[in-house]
Amino acid sequence: MTSDRLFVYGTLMRGFDHPMARLLAAHADFLGEASCRGKLVLVKHYPGLLLSEAPSDLVHGELFHLRAGDELLRELDMYEACGEGFPEPTEYLRRLIDVTLPDGTSGKAWTYVYNWPVAGLPIIESGRFLEH
Repeated sequence: MTSDRLFVYGTLMRGFDHPMARLLAAHADFLGEASCRGKLVLVKHYPGLLLSEAPSDLVHGELFHLRAGDELLRELDMYEACGEGFPEPTEYLRRLIDVTLPDGTSGKAWTYVYNWPVAGLPIIESGRFLEH
């Protein structure tokens, strides 16, 4: 299964003055705010998503429709250091997850899940990177 949608929760969100955020904005359409089941940890100056099944664990972010999905995902995989040629285990893994829009509708979207040990990393309790 594949998707042409991407859920972002950190430095790829709108408003970040970052080359990859600008690349995403230029090649994708903002669909709206969205959330997924999970927790956010603060890795350094950026967050990591840990998936969860608990209904109370919510991560808030943004959902985009990718106009040139495969090409853009390859670029983002390189940025997230999980593309071809990176030594394993990579810091992030691209995964297809369930995301929910504010109106309650849900669907599948790609996102980047944190893949390294999290012991000692602070949890962003609000699930909102912009509020940490």
